[in-house]
Amino acid sequence: MRLVLMAALIALPAVASAQQPADDSYQAEPPQRIRSILVKPGEDCPKAEGNEVVVCAPIESPYRVPRALRDEGPVKPQNQAWGARALVLDEESRRASGIPNTCSPIGTGGQTGCTLQLIQQWQAERAAKARGQ
Repeated sequence: MRLVLMAALIALPAVASAQQPADDSYQAEPPQRIRSILVKPGEDCPKAEGNEVVVCAPIESPYRVPRALRDEGPVKPQNQAWGARALVLDEESRRASGIPNTCSPIGTGGQTGCTLQLIQQWQAERAAKARGQ
């Protein structure tokens, strides 16, 4: 029995090498180019040229945020983050106490804050103009 088993193990590589290779036509090369395209409603998927694959998918909306939830101007106070609320409270308390850079006639250094206030007002007007208001 051992002799038969040894003969089978020795003959196994010879049997494996006697197999014929597969056709060359069956072995396909990978495409040289794969294009992934998002198409808008009504657009057609472009045709593949040569050895390329074109994958098309419909695009629902080019934005991740739905239109109903997009930024529509200043945030209401009840919807502001606590950090923004604290910043507003800090600025108002600075003005009330006459701390420098507050554009206040009370206290020292009030005149330096007027320039800062004008710059901030200009930036706010520019941002409103960019939003189309």
